Amino acid sequence: MASGLKVGADPYLPRHGNDGYRTTRYDLELDYRAGPGRLSGRATISATADRTLAELSLDLGMFQVEQVLVDGARARYSHRNGKLRIRPASALRAGRPFTVTVRYEGAPRAIPSRWGDLGWERLDDGALVASQPTGAPSWFPCNDHPADKAAYRIALTTASRFTVVANGSLVSRSTAAGRTTWVYEQPAPMSTYLATVQIGRYAQVDLAAGPVPQRAAVPPRLLATATHDFARQPEMMTTFERLFGPYPFGEYAVVVVDEELDVPVEAHGLSIFGTNHVDGRRGSERLVAHELAHQWFGNSLTVADWRHIWLNEGFAKYAEWLWSELSGGEPAAMHAARSRRLLAGLPQDLRVADPGVRRMFDDRVYQRGALTLHALRTLIGDASFFALVRDWTQTNQNGTVTTSQFTALAQHHSSRPLDDLFTAWLHEPALPL
Repeated sequence: MASGLKVGADPYLPRHGNDGYRTTRYDLELDYRAGPGRLSGRATISATADRTLAELSLDLGMFQVEQVLVDGARARYSHRNGKLRIRPASALRAGRPFTVTVRYEGAPRAIPSRWGDLGWERLDDGALVASQPTGAPSWFPCNDHPADKAAYRIALTTASRFTVVANGSLVSRSTAAGRTTWVYEQPAPMSTYLATVQIGRYAQVDLAAGPVPQRAAVPPRLLATATHDFARQPEMMTTFERLFGPYPFGEYAVVVVDEELDVPVEAHGLSIFGTNHVDGRRGSERLVAHELAHQWFGNSLTVADWRHIWLNEGFAKYAEWLWSELSGGEPAAMHAARSRRLLAGLPQDLRVADPGVRRMFDDRVYQRGALTLHALRTLIGDASFFALVRDWTQTNQNGTVTTSQFTALAQHHSSRPLDDLFTAWLHEPALPL
């Protein structure tokens, strides 16, 4: 199931994403050889045309494209500057479902961006994928726009010494001649930037059997430490389900890659942490809460375009404060006061609801987003606030969202006008008094 939204150019990242069609499913058959760092793939993309298409395009990094088929027939194509442009033998009619199959091969290269290199990263012994916001084309051809959500099947074959973790449920694993094929299915629609595979020498441990199965994949030497550091995650899941509504996917996984990471990274149904986030003292537990909250805010409810990123990061930051409050730590009000003092000493030149592409990952978006939610909670009260949050997640589950949708729903849950609050916190650069 896809979101059904027609995809237009993202105002922040107009070179990524392609209009004219909506994807419904990606079927990825991948083969990775870690020694030479080579990836070969066959991607079959199911989609529906929004209008008559004589040509369509996909985002794809620096691979050698060996063949392109549209509905099983060879199609002409060109591939340069990150775009695979495809001309079917005959135009695709509006409303018509179609498939594109791309065979490609090469050494995956991360996608350069103003935030560094994104996507596939070769490790000393495996690989990791962190694609937000534009790294997905580093490993498969796609419509790289957050609003174009689709179901996925990811099959990856690699040396049997490795464990492979990908989005969704592991549906099969088979071994032949020292190589193992891992097959994952993710039926819930997800955005390309949330698709991932993690390849490494990992030990696996169950953190919770149910009602939401939770598992972890970690370097064997860190197994005991990581098990301790993530031990409260099942309780966290229960707390967030009470606050936010039911967990939106079938299961949840965490991967601790054998590498230090600047920050953890969310993916659809799983999160990726670095060795520096595991210390045996739960020193990064706020980040465990942050990444888990993204499963609701960002992964199930995905921004229609990147202007609205505060809806992802503000909610995830506020979830850190809520977990602290409800697990015996400092109350959210104390975190909010500290955040406000921090922001008061920083430039007052950012509009949270439209921060601009250069500052979409600015910590002020995270902090002021959380403060907006705390101000709303304070004004309308806990009962109305958490009823709003549960309505927000249920109404828009597996869909795409905008700031105006959220503010309209908030007003529905409030007997008091909210325009001044949202104008001050989201649309004015100055920190409200």
